[in-house]
Amino acid sequence: MAKQSIFGRISQLMKANVNALIDQAEDPEKMLDQMVRDFTNNIADAESAIAETIGNLRMLEDDHKEDVEAAAEWGQKALAASKQADSYRSGGDSANADKFDNLAKVALQRQIASENEAKAAEPQIASQTEVVDKLKSGLNGMKGKLEQLKSKRSELIARAKSAQAQQQVMDAVKSVDILDPTSEVGRFEDKIKREEAKVRGASELAASSLDAQFNQLDDLGEMTEVEARLAALKTGGAPAQPAVTAEATPSAPYTPGQ
Repeated sequence: MAKQSIFGRISQLMKANVNALIDQAEDPEKMLDQMVRDFTNNIADAESAIAETIGNLRMLEDDHKEDVEAAAEWGQKALAASKQADSYRSGGDSANADKFDNLAKVALQRQIASENEAKAAEPQIASQTEVVDKLKSGLNGMKGKLEQLKSKRSELIARAKSAQAQQQVMDAVKSVDILDPTSEVGRFEDKIKREEAKVRGASELAASSLDAQFNQLDDLGEMTEVEARLAALKTGGAPAQPAVTAEATPSAPYTPGQ
């Protein structure tokens, strides 16, 4: 995985606004589950890439250390050869003196080469160290985001379950609310009221029919009296008079001279 790719993915994940993503999601729980999987996979990839980057940095540091140690070693060899040359020269042995001076020069050349290699590696080591530090920081940030996601997911699930339980309780209360016309009890009460109204209607109808029958009896009695009076007239008798009620007071007898 390239360094830029790691930086890009870490930066993108670090900038993710969890709350905004949740608000835009149709199913926040599924979206959070997917984000947790994505973060977990990206963290694993980042850890592998960072481990490789750190490994490369440690190799550079080891090479630098070897160059520094080699430069010091070649410096010691150059010094020893130079001293040996001086010893031969003081003894009049110019040939060996020149030989060891040449060895000292070779050692010095190698010392310089090692020093140059160590010096050239130092900016690269510094750059890689900075990269590793940033990657470690980004990785820690990703892990923090992952924990935030997990916490948010647990919170949302708990809230969703709580809301569902409250809705179930409300539905149960509503189903037994006798004042609610949509409840089972309310509908049963309406049915009873309709049956009662139907019975009252039938009673009123029956009473109406009974009154009509009594009216017919009254009419029949009146016609019977008419027939009786007509028969009396035909036989020359006086028409029958209606009976005086018991409550009527009788008239006093007529006395002549009064």
